[in-house]
Amino acid sequence: MGDKVTAFAPASIGNVGVGFDMLGLALAGVGDRVSARKTDAPGISVADVRGLDGEPHPYLSTDPDHNTASIAAQALWNDYGDRHGVELKVYKGVPLQSGMGSSAASAVAAAVAANQLLRTPLPTASLLPYALAGEKFASGGLHADNVAPSLMGGMVFCPQVLLPEMVRLPVPNGVSAVLLHPELQVNTAHARRSLARGYSMEQWLEQQAYFGGFVAACASSDIQLISKTLKDVIIEPQRSAAVPCFEAVKEAAERGGALGVSLSGSGPSIFALCKDNVASNLAVAMEQACRGVGIECQSWVSPMDAPGAHVEN
Repeated sequence: MGDKVTAFAPASIGNVGVGFDMLGLALAGVGDRVSARKTDAPGISVADVRGLDGEPHPYLSTDPDHNTASIAAQALWNDYGDRHGVELKVYKGVPLQSGMGSSAASAVAAAVAANQLLRTPLPTASLLPYALAGEKFASGGLHADNVAPSLMGGMVFCPQVLLPEMVRLPVPNGVSAVLLHPELQVNTAHARRSLARGYSMEQWLEQQAYFGGFVAACASSDIQLISKTLKDVIIEPQRSAAVPCFEAVKEAAERGGALGVSLSGSGPSIFALCKDNVASNLAVAMEQACRGVGIECQSWVSPMDAPGAHVEN
């Protein structure tokens, strides 16, 4: 496909409430782009990182050892690359520390772009371990609930015990995801370290019941069962206090017809699932609730079968 390529990878909703570290959902309408071109110099380099405003990113490094995009591309190139090197340019569309899979989107886009520079590109699913190498650097753990849906699209079951295998799950008809991003930041690695280490058998059984019921409800498009099972009784109670607008946004979403509401990943973003016909109004209600407590925000409405990463040119 030539010596230069650009790939797009969407943002994602980690955990999807019920599936901590093993369930993720791609989000249409927002993501990262990475351009890759072959160079005569060996190794992976990062020529540029641009932010949402198009200016050089004030926080992300161009050091290839400290950027999720270059780490992912390097892992792939180590296994399959030729004598050439690869230069990357990263265009961030996903806010940092947003609970929207920002580091995962960069890693996935880089892996997809670098893959297209190979003589024989790998199947998309085979790129998961390489994108995970970048994500692991950022989050401090091996969990694929952002990387897998960003790579494959839709809703993906990806527990650590099955990696690098993952399963794209059926999604319900007539249901959309609404994601609200407050202008706050939550450090994922810190949020993980803050979680309790032990849980009661009762908590574990309750959460397992919600997880199994939610997956079954999505597969059968059982709207009523989705509303009964999209609940997080273990992780959300520990993390929601770090998001000052959470309770107000959740209450507004539930009043507006949401089937369920929870944090996206470690937050601060908040997602809701709802029937398609109320999604736009629900997004407005969630934004109003967030701004009502003095926090600026933006939102996106996405189908649950949003496409995954792809090459743009």
